[in-house]
Amino acid sequence: MLNLLRSQFLEWGLGQDLSEDLAALVALTVVAFVALLAHRLARGPLLRGSAAIIHRTDFPYDDVLIECRVLHRLAHLVPGLIFYHLGPMALEGHPVSVKIIQTAAHVYLVLTGLLAVEALISAGVSIYNSTRTSHEVSIKGPVQFLKIILFLLGSIVVVATLIGQSPLYLLGGLTAMTAVLLLVFRDSILGLVAGIQISVNRMVAYGDWIEMPQYGADGDVIDITLTTVKVQNWDKTITTIPTYALIGESFKNWRGMQESGGRRIKRAIYLDVSTIVFCDEEMLARFAKIQYITAHIERKKQELAEYNKLNHVDLSHLVNGRRMTNIGTFRAYVQAYLKNHPQINQEMTFLVRQLAPTSKGLPLEIYVFCKDIVWANYEAIQADIFDHIFAIVPAFDLRVFQEPTGTDFQALGESQ
Repeated sequence: MLNLLRSQFLEWGLGQDLSEDLAALVALTVVAFVALLAHRLARGPLLRGSAAIIHRTDFPYDDVLIECRVLHRLAHLVPGLIFYHLGPMALEGHPVSVKIIQTAAHVYLVLTGLLAVEALISAGVSIYNSTRTSHEVSIKGPVQFLKIILFLLGSIVVVATLIGQSPLYLLGGLTAMTAVLLLVFRDSILGLVAGIQISVNRMVAYGDWIEMPQYGADGDVIDITLTTVKVQNWDKTITTIPTYALIGESFKNWRGMQESGGRRIKRAIYLDVSTIVFCDEEMLARFAKIQYITAHIERKKQELAEYNKLNHVDLSHLVNGRRMTNIGTFRAYVQAYLKNHPQINQEMTFLVRQLAPTSKGLPLEIYVFCKDIVWANYEAIQADIFDHIFAIVPAFDLRVFQEPTGTDFQALGESQ
């Protein structure tokens, strides 16, 4: 075609040099038109047809190729390939122009190919994020590092193409800049190593509730990247933590609580020691009317009577033998109350115990697990339980310990 154009221009009386330049220009214009037409076909009918076929298939993952624009970016390779192969033919006899066209086409193909590969990687990540494993093992950090390496290598190829050198030549030069590269990519390298350890050991995942007081973090993990982990605190603020800090420093992950199906209630009620007494018959008769402990009192009375009889105990003095106390009966009531509570997990640790006495009284600690792990519901259930316990304490002739206040001192002064 180039010779035909050159001959035609010569027949029209144009000079040799002008005929060659015009022939090359017209041929290059034709190549450009073909490239534009092929690009329109690739981005138009071919892309729409491929998308229609993909949407009609039952395979769920091929739709991601459209959503992540993988096919769109592959379509951009068409004009570059046409220029790269047909450009030299159109510019035959113009070596400088051929070199420029090939170099430009080569750079264009490398950059477009990088974008297509990046889109393909994003499609793979999107497919992975649709699996259950993605909620436990995040690959966002390693993928980001892979993209950095990809574009770094692509940049080396582009620069090598522009200066007419082999990419290996530039890579050899980079070895001399290892220290500088390590300094520049320090956070990325540390983040990559930390990300791999976090993923392999499943230390942190999206949605986990973590506490890291040294960074002021107490909330849900909303993002894990190559260099940072974002935590949305309960007050809706965002705390950013370096990824490698999760490996080098301690933090608390509440995932175990969420997966176990129970949230711990651990709280003590302090009782006034001076109100602890042995139970007399009147008290036992009154306590026996409480349905949760009726059977307990009858069983306990029979057990103690048999013990005292067997050991010939003189019951004329309170010190002798075994007797029931109001605090022991109260503890039995609290245990029975919690055993019958619908929101207490009976399969997990269940304790109602006395702790060592303090200057504030005798602590009676409740250590149980609530079935509902949602924070607001958990707090409401815990409050309801202790509302009931505080209200029932006087029924056992006990008193909750409370340090004296100004009103107490005022009442004492008035009584004197």
